[in-house]
Amino acid sequence: MTPTTPERALAELQAGNIRFVTGAPRHPNQDADHRAAVADGQHPFAVIVGCSDSRLAAEIIFDRGLGDLFVVRTAGHTTGPEVLGSVEYAVTVLGTPLVVVLGHDSCGAVQAAREATATGATPPGHLGAVVDAVVPSLGRAQREGVTDIDGIVDIHIAQTVEALVANSAVLAERVAAGSCAVVGMSYRLGAGEVRTVAEVPAGAPGRTVPAPAGAAEPAPTAVSG
Repeated sequence: MTPTTPERALAELQAGNIRFVTGAPRHPNQDADHRAAVADGQHPFAVIVGCSDSRLAAEIIFDRGLGDLFVVRTAGHTTGPEVLGSVEYAVTVLGTPLVVVLGHDSCGAVQAAREATATGATPPGHLGAVVDAVVPSLGRAQREGVTDIDGIVDIHIAQTVEALVANSAVLAERVAAGSCAVVGMSYRLGAGEVRTVAEVPAGAPGRTVPAPAGAAEPAPTAVSG
């Protein structure tokens, strides 16, 4: 059954990631019958606003299938008008109850922004737009005394979570009504694990809550939600 609440949607993603990490994927909803079943309509239970990195394939790392996830990807999970519009389409037209910002360790976009800031060099072409979108996260990291790349990545994920709610009145209304939540997750490229680093819970628009202690590692025997 497709999850209809933010809590159940998050639990499904966490359970799928545990299966992926432990080498026991079920590959749900990837058969021919399901392909035919969703041909006439979609009801994804989560929006994934993810980085475009080729190693960050949401359907694989969360062990999901056709029609499960509404995926929007940009380098550094930057959020321009097209991204906001895509998220709003999912939460309003499709009724998706969960939005996830999915970043990862050693993010190239964050590294490029840090290098550009340090050297003053302007990236060629439209790469400058990606760098410009990440720079505010670098400033926040500096204010908080965070210097390691993965710590900055976590801050950038949290910054993106806040930006989605702040810049989309439609999403903010859904969160305020309790029908949607926004969660920031970081993926470990080597281990395959996701951990929650920030969230705006359903019913609490604009208030980012740090991940609870112990949420960094997936537990193979339990799923929270």
